Amino acid sequence: MFQATIKKTEPETVAFLHMHGPYAQIPQAYGTLYGWLESQGLTAIGMPHAVYRTLPDEGPESQADWELLAPVSDTQDADENANGLGVRHLESTPVAFVMHKGPYDSVGPAYDQLVRWIATNGYEIAGPAEEVYFSDPQTPPEETLTEIRFPVRSAGH
Repeated sequence: MFQATIKKTEPETVAFLHMHGPYAQIPQAYGTLYGWLESQGLTAIGMPHAVYRTLPDEGPESQADWELLAPVSDTQDADENANGLGVRHLESTPVAFVMHKGPYDSVGPAYDQLVRWIATNGYEIAGPAEEVYFSDPQTPPEETLTEIRFPVRSAGH
């Protein structure tokens, strides 16, 4: 059942890894991000996210632009290094979101419905798509929970 709504995210500090190319790199990239956290003496404190600056229907996956985020305790920002790793503070922002239950490769219809919901409820998309992962890698695919969200603003503003 599709049930979208609006909420305001909490401000948070995140470690990030900026990536390009196929999404099949995600598992290895999370290993890189969490390994870097450990090497910096940082501890992840929340659910991991992914920000998709380009979506699959916006061009070849080999040119995809995305990043992985891991919430960490409040710490100094660190500019992106040569490997695409860094730390930054995210401000609170209004988002339209829906919770998807099922395999990651079946999120497409939820995205389509959310985009339509945003347009028909007086909002417009104000930033890239984001996914928040509520399940660990050992969760059976049919039980996986993923929050799909877009930053939004009132249409016409």
